[in-house]
Amino acid sequence: TSDKPIAYLERIRAYYLALGYDTPYRFAHYDHVPFHRPKKPMTESRLAIVTTAAPFQHGKGDQGPGAPYNGAAKFFTVYSGPSDSDPDLRIAHVAIDRDHTTAEDQNSYFPLPAFRRLVAAGSLGGLGPRFHGLPTNRSQKTTRDVDCPELLRRCVEDGVDAVVLVANCPVCHQSVSLAARHLEDAGLASVVLGCARDIVEHVGVPRFAFSDFPLGNAAGRPHDPESQDLIARLALEVLETAQEPRTTIQTPLTWPGPADWKQDYSNADRLSAEEIAARRSAFDKGKQEAARVRASG
Repeated sequence: TSDKPIAYLERIRAYYLALGYDTPYRFAHYDHVPFHRPKKPMTESRLAIVTTAAPFQHGKGDQGPGAPYNGAAKFFTVYSGPSDSDPDLRIAHVAIDRDHTTAEDQNSYFPLPAFRRLVAAGSLGGLGPRFHGLPTNRSQKTTRDVDCPELLRRCVEDGVDAVVLVANCPVCHQSVSLAARHLEDAGLASVVLGCARDIVEHVGVPRFAFSDFPLGNAAGRPHDPESQDLIARLALEVLETAQEPRTTIQTPLTWPGPADWKQDYSNADRLSAEEIAARRSAFDKGKQEAARVRASG
């Protein structure tokens, strides 16, 4: 029904089987979830923002808004940028919902301005000197053993008290969830912002602020600063008030227009045989391109 979130785990499994892959991707799952209360109130805390968005790369093809999937624009190592200026970040390299959103407003997936406004309002003590980029890696081992420790090292180096991690595509939701667990294990309070509820809760995270929006809008509706500010405020609220792990809050926001957008994302039942063949071909080409970019360093 339209009031229920998309069951991404089930949808993606059926989609990959329809495309002819015999072993659909298995998302990470944990029974135990680490949890630490913030050591300071949010009004005194310094916050880091973690994103799976990629810096715009000249010469790497169309990167949006409205760009098709672009494996050439992927990144494969943790990166950082100054939080006192506005970077140019894109999400053309990940599987957002391209049928229902265009990634035209960076603030809908990278909430740095919204958290700056919270600092100015006195609701947040401050931002760390840097934001951090976390790769979207299908290898859970690489994310756990390489990316998560490096992200933690940078957050500790920056002296932050809490971390907000913003997801985009299905695998992004897994990556930031694994990172949230790693940070929390080290004593850093974390909250995930995302649009794929079942994936985040399947992995198991300390805190999750869920918006029932098309993938690519975890920080708010495009060109709607009020919605972006609300999600940022709710992130601080759940950081401060959660009493136990696996605390999920759902924002009261709805996506404008008909709710049938939920029927389209990776839904094999809505694709013809020709469309399925074309998707398979495009997916294989995307994997090959990403492998080429990774190999080239």
